[in-house]
Amino acid sequence: MNHNDFKMTLFEDKELKNEYDKMSPLYELKKEIIRLRIEKGLSQKELADLMGTKQSAISRLENGSYNPSVEFLNRIAHTLGKELHITFY
Repeated sequence: MNHNDFKMTLFEDKELKNEYDKMSPLYELKKEIIRLRIEKGLSQKELADLMGTKQSAISRLENGSYNPSVEFLNRIAHTLGKELHITFY
């Protein structure tokens, strides 16, 4: 069984699927930050140094144990040469 098959089996539980869906925007955001950091060839430490923060702050963000402020996300975006845009659908 691959990852997607396993996930679909778990999602047969509607309550679990709803909880996952609630967290989806945060997961997507974190995946995008990791993708951009790697694309720029930066380690967590290098990104942190450029931002004037600690590597542990980047690690906590990327591993899901920290919910960042909009200000922190904006700093990351600018450090990675991007702009932060938040949209409500």
